[in-house]
Amino acid sequence: MNKIENGTYGKQAADFCNIPEKKQEIPVFFTIDDSYAPYLAVALTSLMENASSDYIYKIYVIYQELNEENRGRISRMGRDGFDIELVPMQKGLDDIRDRTENRLRCDYFTLTIYFRLFLADMFPQYDKGIYIDSDIVVPGDISKMFEIELGDNIVGACPDFSIQEIPPLVNWVENAVGVPKAEYINSGVLLMNLKKMREVRLSKHFLGLLNRFHFDCLAPDQDYLNAMCHGKICYLPECWDVMPNKAKPPVEQPQLIHYNLYDKPWCYDDVMYEAYFWKYAWMTEYYDDIVRAKENYSEEQKQSDNECRNRMAEKGAVGDRPDVTFRKMYERGEKIRV
Repeated sequence: MNKIENGTYGKQAADFCNIPEKKQEIPVFFTIDDSYAPYLAVALTSLMENASSDYIYKIYVIYQELNEENRGRISRMGRDGFDIELVPMQKGLDDIRDRTENRLRCDYFTLTIYFRLFLADMFPQYDKGIYIDSDIVVPGDISKMFEIELGDNIVGACPDFSIQEIPPLVNWVENAVGVPKAEYINSGVLLMNLKKMREVRLSKHFLGLLNRFHFDCLAPDQDYLNAMCHGKICYLPECWDVMPNKAKPPVEQPQLIHYNLYDKPWCYDDVMYEAYFWKYAWMTEYYDDIVRAKENYSEEQKQSDNECRNRMAEKGAVGDRPDVTFRKMYERGEKIRV
C-alpha cells in the first residue's frame, strides 16, 4: 500500500483532485418521552444552528414513549450534516422499578434518566460521544466540547454548581454519595468515553449496585455516576453546563445552557438565560405549544414544585443517617467505584 492509499497524503491528494475530504462524525445522544419533545426540538435547533460544518453529526434520540406526531416532527428536523435517528429503548432496564429511591428530585419516576448509562453498550461502533439532557440550548459550537481530550477518564462533565450553595444538598453529596461538593458532577451534559465505559462494564456495575444495595438518591443516575466514576472524571469548563443560579453573576458567552431542576423558562418568568431559549423556541414547530404550556402552568403546579424543593432539602439534610449509602459501603470496602 502506498502513502496516498494509507492516508499519509490523504488530505493533500483530496485537495489536489478536488475530492471532498470525509468529515469525522460526532454522535450526540438525547433521551426523551412525549413530555419533553417540544424542548428537545429547541435543543436540537440551537445545536444545529451553531455547530461547526467541519464535522457531520449523528443525533440519536432514544425514547421510552413517543407518539407518532412527535416522532414525525423530530425526524423532520434533520438537515444536511445532521442525521436524526429515533431509537426505542427496549432492553436492559427491566430491573429498575418505581421505588422511592429511584425517583428524580424526590418527585417522579422516569426510566429515561437511566438510558445514558447504557449508551456505550447500545452503540458499540463509537468510542466517544456526547450525551445531553433535553432541557438545554447550545449557543456554542458543540464540536468544541467533543474535541476535549478525555485521556483515560470515563466521562467529562462540569461540577454541579446548582447545589454548591445549598447546605442540605451539599450534605447529601458529601455524606451520602461521598464526593466533595466541588467534584460532584452534573450528569445532564456528558462527554462520554464510550470505549472506556465498555471496558469497565459500567452498565453491569450499575445494575449490580442497584439490585444489591438500592441506594437512596436525590438524582438517581447522577448519584450513581458520581459514586462509580469518581477519580476518573475530566472536569469540563463551566461554559459547557451553565445553569441558572441567581446566587452567581451570569456566565459570559455560555456555550451550553442547562435549565436544571425547576429553572425552566417554559414554566416561569425571569429565568436566567431565558432569552437564549426563546430565540430558538421561536424557530421550531412547537413554539405555539410551548407558549400555551407556559400560559397554562398552574398555581397548583408551581406549589407542587415548591413542595418538591422542600422534600429535596429535607432528604438532603439526613446525609449520612441512612444505614446504606454509597459512602458507607465504599468505606466498608465494597467495590463502588469502577
